[in-house]
Amino acid sequence: EQLVESGGGLVQPGESLKLSCRGSGFTFTSYVMSWYRQAPGKERELVAQISTAGGTTKYRDSVKGRFTISRDNAKNTVYLQMNNLKPEDTAVYYCNARRATWDFWGQGTHVTVTV
Repeated sequence: EQLVESGGGLVQPGESLKLSCRGSGFTFTSYVMSWYRQAPGKERELVAQISTAGGTTKYRDSVKGRFTISRDNAKNTVYLQMNNLKPEDTAVYYCNARRATWDFWGQGTHVTVTV
């Protein structure tokens, strides 16, 4: 079981990034996929989540209207499109796969939003 994130980087406020997380070694379509983030000195927090077939999504309030989570089950990949980025979005972003009480994580990708 493996999750590999990509797409992080350094951007200015108002710019966009698209994160990708590719899964392997497990039945991707059976797992709820989520993006979490952890800023320096803060706890890890849920950013967005998508159901197994992609029909249901949820977001934390601070990213609603700016971030979009999606998945391509044919490619075993979940995405996070992040628009209008703000300095407070700076964090390490982690991909999470969960099925019932079992879950696992990717290694994280850094997103830095600064002038």
